[in-house]
Amino acid sequence: MTEIFIKSFNRAFYLDRCVASIFKNITGDFTIKILDDGTPKKYLDKIRTKYPNVKVLLSDNYESKSQAIAENLASGKPIDGMKIPTKFWYQNVQKSSKYVIVTEDDVWFTQPLNLNELAAQAEQLDIHLLKLGWLGNLEERQDLHLKSISENIESAQPKDLIFLPKKLMEAFFYNHFKFFSVLYKLGLVDNYTQRKYWALNSILMGFFNKEYWLEIWKTMDGKVDEKRQLVNASLVYKKHKNNPNFISRLKAEAMKTTFQSSATNAYHEYGFDFDVNQFNYLINEAWLNDDFDAMQNFPKDFSLDYLKSFVAEKINFAEFEKWVDQFKVQYRNLGCQLE
Repeated sequence: MTEIFIKSFNRAFYLDRCVASIFKNITGDFTIKILDDGTPKKYLDKIRTKYPNVKVLLSDNYESKSQAIAENLASGKPIDGMKIPTKFWYQNVQKSSKYVIVTEDDVWFTQPLNLNELAAQAEQLDIHLLKLGWLGNLEERQDLHLKSISENIESAQPKDLIFLPKKLMEAFFYNHFKFFSVLYKLGLVDNYTQRKYWALNSILMGFFNKEYWLEIWKTMDGKVDEKRQLVNASLVYKKHKNNPNFISRLKAEAMKTTFQSSATNAYHEYGFDFDVNQFNYLINEAWLNDDFDAMQNFPKDFSLDYLKSFVAEKINFAEFEKWVDQFKVQYRNLGCQLE
């Protein structure tokens, strides 16, 4: 049994797409649990009705976050998007089966996968993280020793990473005592070096042995600290680096995500005249009224023309397009190949 956890907040139209993609492409023994942090009840009720076998769990912050959405729509009061329910996520994964997928509402499966087969392969090959998607990142591929280990999986050992004791790994990532700066001046690292450690993690598109996921996410303390995650991953991987299959990946990507929405305005503030909260509300309402098709243009993201037909009267669409372009630039600069 594999448990699929979907972290969710206020984008029911993408959540519907995520769940629908699972039932379209995923086979084997699995359960789906939505970990929601404030999506208005009327939207979750529709999800519950449409997918009665999916369990919806609510965070401790659910009521306050749901109220924050209502206040934002009524008065424009900002939603505190930085209050993250990491403890809620952690506790649920802690209670889960051996293998988990922990993704988000704006990610979807694009290819058929049998999770029983993946679990059997992970057990046999001693895989702790099997990457299901990596946004076409060709730069990451250059930093890996890739070797075919089955018909559909290749091992992905990272090249040339520094593995140090905990205090030094923290100094390396957080530049404590100017440790990273000294290494930089000596020519031992560059601005790309820390990014290579993402070979050890997958926030949204990984099939995990839950113990590895838990090690990566421990001590998050209500925030998503990506440097802390990489420190944690490094410390675990150091103990297992002689296992060539510890980190592996599918030979063909099986997941995608969007660059056309965000959970709140707290993320991706680029200075454009675009309110993502209002955007999400308009699409959520159209979806609630059965006017918006959550699988439009699948397996690609929603087409811009389709989105425009629902929001153009109330959203400055030209500014929205600029926002999307800027969102994508960040990931293209990391080596991702985006449509």
